[in-house]
Amino acid sequence: MRRLRLRLPRPPRTRAGRRRLVRAVAAACVLALLPMTWLWLTAGGRLRTAADVPRTDVAVVFGAGLWDGEPSPYLAHRLDAAAALYRTGRVKVLLVTGDNSREDYDEPDAMRAYLTEHGVPDGRIVSDYAGFDTWDSCVRAKKIFGVDRAVLISQGFHIRRAVALCEAAGVRSYGIGVDDTHNVTWYYGGTREVFAAGKALLDVVFAPDPTFLGPREPGVARALATAAATAG
Repeated sequence: MRRLRLRLPRPPRTRAGRRRLVRAVAAACVLALLPMTWLWLTAGGRLRTAADVPRTDVAVVFGAGLWDGEPSPYLAHRLDAAAALYRTGRVKVLLVTGDNSREDYDEPDAMRAYLTEHGVPDGRIVSDYAGFDTWDSCVRAKKIFGVDRAVLISQGFHIRRAVALCEAAGVRSYGIGVDDTHNVTWYYGGTREVFAAGKALLDVVFAPDPTFLGPREPGVARALATAAATAG
C-alpha cells in the first residue's frame, strides 16, 4: 500500500525569495492589525468612566446573552452600570438593544425586567428587539429611535468597537467600559474582537442596512417627554 505524504511548501532558497516571503508576512500582519488600529484611534478620545461621562439623554445598553432566560453575568454588569447612571442623573432614558429573533430568546425583555428590579422606572426603558449585532444596534438607534447622542455601555473589550460603529452610524457617542473579572470569557471576548474589528471596518465602508430596519419608533422621544414632565 502506497503511503500518501504531505508535502509542505519549501522555503525560498534564494536571498531574494526569502526577502519576498518576509515582506509578504509583514504585509499580512499589517493588514490583520489595521482594523484594530482603526478602532483604537477612532474611539480612544470617546471613552469615559461613570464618574466623568457627560450628562446625556440616552444610554444604549448592548445585549450580552442570557442564561436560562436571565441576563448573563456580563450583561448584568452592563445593566448595573446603566442603572447607576440613571440613579445619579447622568442619563434619562435607557435603550436596551438585543436579540429577539425567536420566541424563546428575548434579550430586551430580560434586560428591562432586570432594570426595573434595580430601580429604573419601566417608562424610562425603551426596547430594541432587532439589535442582532453592534452595527444593527447603532444604525437602528439613529434611524429608528432618533438617537443623535448617547452613552454606550459594554465591556472594555467591546466598547471601542461599539463607539466606532455608532459614530459611523451618526450617533455622537461616549463609551463606558464595564470592568469584569479577566476569566476565560473575557479573554475569549478580547480574542474575538480582533476578528470582529475586520467586520466592523467593512460595515463602516459599505454601510449595509440592518437585518431588520422597519418604521421609526417614538419610544425614546416619549420616554424623554415623560422625564421632562416629571422633572417639571
